[in-house]
Amino acid sequence: MTAPSRSSRPTQRRTTRPTGRRRPPRKRWGLRTSTVAAALLLGAGGVGHAMVTGVETRIGRVDAFQGMPTDERPGGGSGLNFLVVGTDGRDKLTKEEKRTYHLGGVPCHCTDTLMLVHLSAERDRASIISLPRDSYAEVPAHRDATGRQLRKHPVKLNAAYAEGGPNLTVRTVEHMTGVHIDHYLEVDFTSFMRSVDAVGGVEICTPRPLRDSFTGLDLPAGKTLLGGGQALQYVRSRHIDASADLGRMHRQQRFLASLIHKITSSGVLMNPIRFKDVAETMLESVRADSGFEANDLVDLGQAMRGFTPSSSEFVSVPLAKENLRLPGGGEAVRWDPVAAQQLFQAVRDDKPIALRPAMNTKKPQATVVDVPPSQIKVQVDNGTKRPALGDTVAKALRATGFLGAGVPGTTAGGAAPRTVIDYDPRWDRSARSLAAALPGAQLRPVAGRGPVLHVTVGNDFKAVTPVRAERPPQNPGGVGAITGDEAVCE
Repeated sequence: MTAPSRSSRPTQRRTTRPTGRRRPPRKRWGLRTSTVAAALLLGAGGVGHAMVTGVETRIGRVDAFQGMPTDERPGGGSGLNFLVVGTDGRDKLTKEEKRTYHLGGVPCHCTDTLMLVHLSAERDRASIISLPRDSYAEVPAHRDATGRQLRKHPVKLNAAYAEGGPNLTVRTVEHMTGVHIDHYLEVDFTSFMRSVDAVGGVEICTPRPLRDSFTGLDLPAGKTLLGGGQALQYVRSRHIDASADLGRMHRQQRFLASLIHKITSSGVLMNPIRFKDVAETMLESVRADSGFEANDLVDLGQAMRGFTPSSSEFVSVPLAKENLRLPGGGEAVRWDPVAAQQLFQAVRDDKPIALRPAMNTKKPQATVVDVPPSQIKVQVDNGTKRPALGDTVAKALRATGFLGAGVPGTTAGGAAPRTVIDYDPRWDRSARSLAAALPGAQLRPVAGRGPVLHVTVGNDFKAVTPVRAERPPQNPGGVGAITGDEAVCE
């Protein structure tokens, strides 16, 4: 039995579609990114309906909304909402690719990550919300694969797909968020890798090396252009540090922001031939609900004209501090009842979820560092003959978040040619973070100095550069959303 048509299916609550932007969500472990990018590309650069219709035929179909009564679903609002999931399908990968990128083993055909993507009614904003896979969820009553009737029961969110596929996943997410889902999109490993390669790779920045023996990820500090395989390792990794799944969601968000930047700043959108080739590659392994049509793809592509990283905003569902025990054993993370409700109310009301600077106010760029400035104590001395320079530098460092340690002093001679940072080697990460705020400063290790870093300001000093630590994917009890321009390489 096929799903109802777009015009009659209860999932579609809008009779008219505003012209302008629209863009699909990012998929599992970054797989969702493939569909987002493909849909964003389509229609731009004068691509006609005939060409798009040809691309549309490559999309697999799934009955994600079959048998869902209108009166049991959340009411509609402005904008469009996509539920984007990623699966671990790897059948089309070569043995060498599986070995190189640690993709061995038997695929579970499950969802490891889910995202809710909201496109504003004016198509000028995309809100991407990560839904932790280990979230406590109560799946609605349903029949399992054998036809047995199951009652409503608590599970981890990713279990909804295992128990009832896309349909139960949509029902569960709608029940948890109160947000009406318009379209369902699903991507696998193969599509993700091929899509990243199709756009020429995606640049990622990291203030420290990233290594994960489980995925094989091994990235140096700084900027790296990731091909499809490395990108998959990057968005899958969850054993880099103690942040686990939350850290992985944060990296997925950064990757998607960088992908948006790559697509919108390259010539793909304005080259119909290359555009079609890239879109076909991206959509080759995508599955979508039957109501996702060529017209949707055209709208999405046209919306991307002028779309920038700052047009997107990223957040993970705010979590409570305590987890919940599941009846069958184990724990699930619990959404913060107040902050999560505020987040999804903003989606329903078609409002931004990230704080944005006031109009005509230029937002200062801040260098991302490994250690938060708020954890670094700094003693400043003036090594020049410029009056009160030590006080000026100390004040500027405090303004960007560093902690002061003592009253700024003056060194004898006043002829230091270069700014020097003395530090204990045990606090080398803190020293590198401070050096990012003082470009050109010399790092000088001093054994036994302790946690307080010492700066001697030299004649080469020009200004303190604002710095910030990488933002966590979410803050318990708060929303903590960021815009795409805060996530891309600067």
